[in-house]
Amino acid sequence: MSIDTAWARDELAHFLQLTELYRPPDPPGIFSVRVSRANRGPQKDIIASAQVVEQILDRVLPRWRTEVPTGDNKSVNRWCQHREAAQRADTVLLRDAEVRDRLGDNAPQLSAGVMHPWVWDGARALWQSGHYREAVTAAAKKVNAEMQNKTGRRDASETGLFQSAFSREAPKPGQPRLRLMADDGSDTFRSIHRGVMAFAEGCYAGIRNPNSHEDGLPELPEHEALEQLTAFSILARWVDSAAVQSA
Repeated sequence: MSIDTAWARDELAHFLQLTELYRPPDPPGIFSVRVSRANRGPQKDIIASAQVVEQILDRVLPRWRTEVPTGDNKSVNRWCQHREAAQRADTVLLRDAEVRDRLGDNAPQLSAGVMHPWVWDGARALWQSGHYREAVTAAAKKVNAEMQNKTGRRDASETGLFQSAFSREAPKPGQPRLRLMADDGSDTFRSIHRGVMAFAEGCYAGIRNPNSHEDGLPELPEHEALEQLTAFSILARWVDSAAVQSA
């Protein structure tokens, strides 16, 4: 689902209004030389707003926690990083399409935030800290865990589990099958389930295993990691939408 731009911009604007810095007036009859500034909004309102704004930032600027500068001394207001990230995100929401069109890159954009929740929930924390290879591995593990949950099995995992679950054979005790369509004896039924098994083997043998078992591999470029996440998102959607058949 695409982001509601108008709503997101309103939330960002509200947060920026709450966190605006100003110099509080001196009490009557007292003159202070202090230069410290405070936020205009109450902290409880700022914290509540930040809970929503952080999720918007995670969608619009996934690396904002590491790429947007933070203050390096105690005199910097605690919301400075959030404010700059919110300002950047608002510009992206307002002008991203224009910038891509002007720069000659108006191809469709893919966001990890719109991938299947199993994948992004598994990858999110590592992705936001720039650990892309580990993020893909975490997503692969999450999909495998959800596959085990759906089939009620702990005796098989990854490629072996997918091969068993999407086998065209009838279910057996302790070995349920997953079906993306009814078995009508058609070539389509056979093709779909054979394809899922082959695709799952490619994901785990060609992506998950090298990422997990090869020491000293360089960090994945972000765009390559995003492509790998997409593969597991496809797999997750198949599993999530499949019907369970038990013996």
